[in-house]
Amino acid sequence: MIRSEGTRGTAVTALSILAVAAAYYAAGQIGLLRQVTIHGARVTPLWPPTGIALSALLYLGLRIWPGIALGSLLVVATVTGPVDLATPGIVAGNTLAPVCAYLMLRRAGFRKELDRLRDGAVLVFLGAMAGMLISATVGTGMLALTGRLPLGHFWPVWAAWWAGDAMGVLIVTPLLLVMRRARLPRRTDRWAEATALAVVCVVLGLVATRSSLSMLYVAFPVLIWAALRFQLAGSAPCALVLSVLAILAGSEKVGPFTGHTILEIMLNLTILNGSMALTALLLASIVTEDMNIRRRIEQACEELAEVVDHLAPGRSATAWPSRYRDERDGR
Repeated sequence: MIRSEGTRGTAVTALSILAVAAAYYAAGQIGLLRQVTIHGARVTPLWPPTGIALSALLYLGLRIWPGIALGSLLVVATVTGPVDLATPGIVAGNTLAPVCAYLMLRRAGFRKELDRLRDGAVLVFLGAMAGMLISATVGTGMLALTGRLPLGHFWPVWAAWWAGDAMGVLIVTPLLLVMRRARLPRRTDRWAEATALAVVCVVLGLVATRSSLSMLYVAFPVLIWAALRFQLAGSAPCALVLSVLAILAGSEKVGPFTGHTILEIMLNLTILNGSMALTALLLASIVTEDMNIRRRIEQACEELAEVVDHLAPGRSATAWPSRYRDERDGR
């Protein structure tokens, strides 16, 4: 029996590692669909594998880190071809970044429910901005050390690498965290509102990213609507849709991105996607925290009313609920 349970646990861990590697590789292939080349280095405005990796660590723990390393190796081999001296360093950086981000989040008391403003802020500043410094620094450093990147071009490539990895955490991780506990709306009016939100998000997203009138700012009212009415379950998908539409427009150099260089487009996309992710995540966390506080206050008021009702004249102690009799008797 002991051997059987141990074998089963090993098999589950192995399957989890392979599943994480497959998900990382698949997300990498999606991210590479809109890659750009900056001074000979291939980078993306949004790198989904970092969000996949951090989410997997938050759900499954550190035991699945080999899956991140394996998936990263497969993606790097796809991009660079045969394995060279830079490959082990890039894979190590891509693995260490989400692992260190996970450790920092756990140290800070992060909760996967993202129901507090603190959780949203920690994910932004520790999980995305601080954690992804590792992958950008190690990856760009290995390219420079092996001579594939001139030292004079280090910082532009480093900034683009870091921005893509950080956006992957900010956009993908909240969506994956909320998917596990998301529930479909039950009332008819919520379905109607959710459908209207989805339509408005896509239509305004296309207008904002394809129009030459620089209307990117119209995306924010949609995110505010989604966060206020549906919390993270609404704002996270909207942020993803709007970010993807912006990346498609930027890679095609249409709309507000017409006439800009690759670096300028990457900078604009980073600022836009980062602002949308921050708005969606932090506002949804604030609304959720406020709703939870209100719910606890209402529950406390109901319990207080019940106590007052049982303290009314003519009520005997035996009529009290058992929990209050125990507290009164010091049990």
